[in-house]
Formats: sequence, C-alpha cells, structure tokens
Amino acid sequence: MKNALSKQIAKHFRDLHFGGNWTSVSLKEALEDINWEQATTKVYDLNTIAVLVYHVNYYVSAVLKVLEGEPLDASDKLSFNLPPISSEAEWEALKNKTFSEAEQFAARIEQLDDTRFFEEFIESKYGNYYRNITGIIEHTHYHLGQISLIRKMLPQTVVQ
Repeated sequence: MKNALSKQIAKHFRDLHFGGNWTSVSLKEALEDINWEQATTKVYDLNTIAVLVYHVNYYVSAVLKVLEGEPLDASDKLSFNLPPISSEAEWEALKNKTFSEAEQFAARIEQLDDTRFFEEFIESKYGNYYRNITGIIEHTHYHLGQISLIRKMLPQTVVQ
C-alpha cells in the first residue's frame, strides 16, 4: 500500500482533533460547549483553555507552513502569546483557525511519501519529519488532557 504510514499518521492526527481516536476524546469534543468566558477563565495558576488551544495550534501552524514549502518560523517563547479574547466571535475564530489548520495539516501529511518521514526536518537538531509530526500529536494529547481537567475545575458559576 503506497504511503501507508502517511495515511495512518494523518488519520491519527485527524482522530485526535475531530474524534474516533483510541482515547475516545478529541479536541473538538472537548471544546464543543465551552464559551469564550469559560475558555478565558483562569483556574489557579494553570493556563486557560484558550491559551492551550492557541499553544497547540501554534506548532501545527508552524509545521504546516514547512509542509507547504515555507521556512520554519516559530519560537517556543512565543507559543503561549495568545492575543486577548473578549468575545464569543474571537473564541470561535480561534477554534475555526485551529480546526481548519488541523485538517490542512492532516491533508499535507497524507501527501508525504513514506520515505520523507525519515528525512531531516529543516536542520539535524530538529530530528526527522516523523519525530516532529508524531511529537505534535503527543503534544496535543498532553494538552488535551489538561483542557479536559481544567473544564472540570471551572467554577460552577461559569459552567453552563
């Protein structure tokens, strides 16, 4: 089967974002009934749900550009710099961007020849494509767990 690895990794990434993965929780489902006030509510000293969504997508967006032939333009220190969200429209825009870029990312992964996964990603210090793409999946699962816990910890007066 041609590009079996790329198709499987793309499916894994899509399932993480849109549902059907092994853990039975997806980013889309976790955010489905969260409004902008909940998404921006600080619980203890944790990041907000909105900041975590921005942070997860920051890396997807950066690597998507690389997969589209552009240079890598990202910095870990900027990955939590969410512009303020002060309306439902701004929250919806962040979610729409996240899910749109997730689908584009999965589509780009599907187009990769399986041998590409073992090629150097930009520079040797970043490892290969496989490490970076599966790292994004692991990273998203990690923060999805945080989002799920923060949802449960939101003050009852905020949760609808």
